Amino acid sequence: MAVIVPRSFRLLAELERGQKGEGVEGCTWGLERADDITLTTWACTIFGPGNTTFENRIYSLTVTCDDSYPDKPPKVRFNTVVNMTHVDKSGNVLTSLPALGNWNRNLTIETVLDQLRREMCSQASRRLPQPIEGTMYPGAH
Repeated sequence: MAVIVPRSFRLLAELERGQKGEGVEGCTWGLERADDITLTTWACTIFGPGNTTFENRIYSLTVTCDDSYPDKPPKVRFNTVVNMTHVDKSGNVLTSLPALGNWNRNLTIETVLDQLRREMCSQASRRLPQPIEGTMYPGAH
């Protein structure tokens, strides 16, 4: 029988990995507020990959892990306006992104961020025109 790791232990492990900078290249993540004992709201960053229209840009995202995480995927939203596949006009990352649409509890916040950064390099996204750098979605942090 498989051992199911409790939500808080899982998120603490993800937090530790993010704080130590042990994650994938070009992505960072940590709690939005250091005193968030529920480990719910995460501030994340994706650094735009080279040789794309995202190059030399820094994208801010908010990831929300509600009580159903990691059994259900987190909600992921760009704060910085971005034009790319799998992201709606309000900055919400859609479940058409495989990491969200095919979610299982072995995936992590890091997995989602990495897949978004890789999507920036895809043929469908890499040359899409981007808005003025630093533009934020309404209500973004």
